[in-house]
Amino acid sequence: MRLRNVQNAIEILEKSPYYIKTPINMIGKWDKVFQNALLKETEENWFATYFNAPIHLEIGCGKGKFLIEMAKKHPNICFVGMEYQKSVLVRAIQKVEQENLPNIRFICWNASLVKEVFDHEISVLYLNFSDPWPKKRHAKRRLTHPDFINGYETIFKDTKTIIQKTDNLNLFIYSLESLSKCGYTLEKISLDLEQENIENIKTEYEEKFTNLGCKINYVKAVKQK
Repeated sequence: MRLRNVQNAIEILEKSPYYIKTPINMIGKWDKVFQNALLKETEENWFATYFNAPIHLEIGCGKGKFLIEMAKKHPNICFVGMEYQKSVLVRAIQKVEQENLPNIRFICWNASLVKEVFDHEISVLYLNFSDPWPKKRHAKRRLTHPDFINGYETIFKDTKTIIQKTDNLNLFIYSLESLSKCGYTLEKISLDLEQENIENIKTEYEEKFTNLGCKINYVKAVKQK
């Protein structure tokens, strides 16, 4: 179910300090984005806390629950949420503005153009409940299609780490095959994340469907530099 369009979505987004209006201008500069954000909060410990801190990216962050909770739990990690739908991203912005989180920012951007925004800056990429695009003719739109996976190569800083969660078993099997073909080691796989001893902050979607008894598939895939 999609959210209704928010008529003043652009205005709401651009007024927020958590929103990066022109992310393409930030390529190669994301460490400074977060250093400057923290400097406004406290001038005492910003250098030690955020200098060269890892940056994690979620593509398709939706209404932001997962990333906001991650930012609260891991203050020494910086987080960027990417969402293509402005009306959805507004909900994330409205949530984060109730917090004090200098280590999180959001952008409205297309996943196919991610390498135009990040250049060897990302430590971990999250793909949470991406659209499965179930028809074969739409396979190239899947965020774990080899074209996408190979396109992520230049966004990673050192070791490449992709973490995926999905309730769609067909997409999951497809993703495992694609990641393996692209040289990733499948470090951790689960067909029922609820039963695993893995740190897991749930998305809005995940919370709803686990309550209905749906099993969540999980993979952590790693590729050395």
